[in-house]
Order: sequence, then C-alpha cells, then structure tokens
Amino acid sequence: MPIRLIALDLDGTLLNSHGMMSERNRRAIAAARGRGVRVALVTGRRFRDARPLALELGLDVPVISHNGALTKHAHTMETVAARLLPLEAARHALRIGRAAGADALVSVDPEGAGLLVYDHVSETNEALAKYIVWSRRVVGDDPEEVVRRVASLEHYLDSPPVHVAFSGPCQSTERLYEVLWRELGASIKSLLTLYPKQDFALLDVIHPEASKGTGLAAVATEYGLTREEVMAVGDNLNDLEMLHFAGTGVIMGNAERRLHESRSFHVTAANDDDGVAIAIEKFVLDHNAVDDD
Repeated sequence: MPIRLIALDLDGTLLNSHGMMSERNRRAIAAARGRGVRVALVTGRRFRDARPLALELGLDVPVISHNGALTKHAHTMETVAARLLPLEAARHALRIGRAAGADALVSVDPEGAGLLVYDHVSETNEALAKYIVWSRRVVGDDPEEVVRRVASLEHYLDSPPVHVAFSGPCQSTERLYEVLWRELGASIKSLLTLYPKQDFALLDVIHPEASKGTGLAAVATEYGLTREEVMAVGDNLNDLEMLHFAGTGVIMGNAERRLHESRSFHVTAANDDDGVAIAIEKFVLDHNAVDDD
C-alpha cells in the first residue's frame, strides 16, 4: 500500500546538527508533495518554534507540536486539538522539579502562537540559555511575546498550561523522570529527549493522553488514512509512539541507542547525511513510482 502521509520529527531528524534543512531533504519533500503525499511536522518543539519551517515548506497539514499536546494550522493559526496539562498536575510537577534542582519552563497561550515562561536559568545550564536566545530569534517577533521571564512560575501558573518542561544534564534529568513517574504516575505523561553528546536532556510533562502518536493518529483519521499509509521518521525516545503507530517507522542513523535496540523500525542515514531524503526516496518516491505505472 503506498504511503500517503509522511510524519517528520525536526531536531535530529529533518534538521541537521546545525539546525538546518539540507537541499536534498527539501527536494525530497517537494517531490513527495508533488505526487499528492501529505507531509506533517511532528515535534517536541513549541508550535511557535515549528511554525516558521511549516510556512517555509508550504505545508497544509496541521503542525503537531509540544509532543502532540497542541495541533494547529501554520497558516491560519486555527487550533485543531489542544490537550492541556491539568493545573494541579502542572503545579505538582513543578514542585518536584524544583526539589530536584531542575530548570523549569512553562508553555502557555494555546489559542495564539504560544508563549514560553521561565523564572530562572542555572549558571551551568548553557544549553537552556542558548535555547532561550535562539527561540527569541527564530520567530522574529517581539521578544516579550515569545519568551517571558517572570518573578515566580508558581505565582504565574494560574491556568492549565500546554506543558511544563525541565532541562539539565542527562543523568540528573533521567532521575527526575523516574521521580515524576513514582510521584504522579498516570496523571501526567513525561517524555524524555536525550542529547548525550551535549550531556543535555529535555523532560516534557504533558497531558496523559497526549503524544506524538495520538497526534499523528488524529491527523491520519482526519484525512481518511490507515496506519499502513503513514510513514514516520524520528530519532529520539519521544518519537516512539508515532513510530509504532506508523505502518512504516523509520529511525535515523543518529537515533538514540534504545531505538536502535528495537527490531521494529527501518534505519536510514544520519540527519547530517540526508537520512530523511533517503527514507522518502526509498519508501515513498520509488514505491509510488512503481504503483503509478
């Protein structure tokens, strides 16, 4: 059965280690879309951070952002689905993260482009400081409407957020992941993204029913597609549910070690070696060319 929907993670997958998209990846996406194949960005990034790329590529499929917690159209800003984190769970997660010494971020404004709020960045957390600077720059908006520093997240948080995130070294963030599971269980979903080379990890806390997999399933249903008509490409632990949902799950050559331990997925080249383009050429363009004959 030919693939009619391609779901692409961004960082570590579609984008190379410099955060850029290669020309080969760009051409492969354009070729697939030229044959009527839909392309969706499915990312742990905030909607505001992913939107510029969706607009640049001219994608008409809603952006599945915040690890599936928020799905919106890039052009119209129409919210398709929002699974907000319950307020008490968000506050509880924030208390646990604070006790562990992790830097916290809170994403709000699901009806708009999105606002990231924080109150502190540790001196040693250079990766987070760089991310805040990058996030303000990439969208080209008023900095205070993109990322806002407040006196206290505890006082600021008075309504359900899109997600709460923590960042820090891999080992300590993995320990926090375990503590959150023990303390909050099924009242939340926590998703870990590891960057071992930088010794940096992101831990997203979202609504318990949200995931990249549920977001992708909803989009597939909207377009009347079966799992077998979907290909998903990813590189990290937060991609697992969408990789398992897709009839064709593809992991990058640079994917996190635990993904490579699974025999369920195809493997393509690394993100610095046009792995997305190679997967599209193999599973979409070549296959669909045969079907078109």
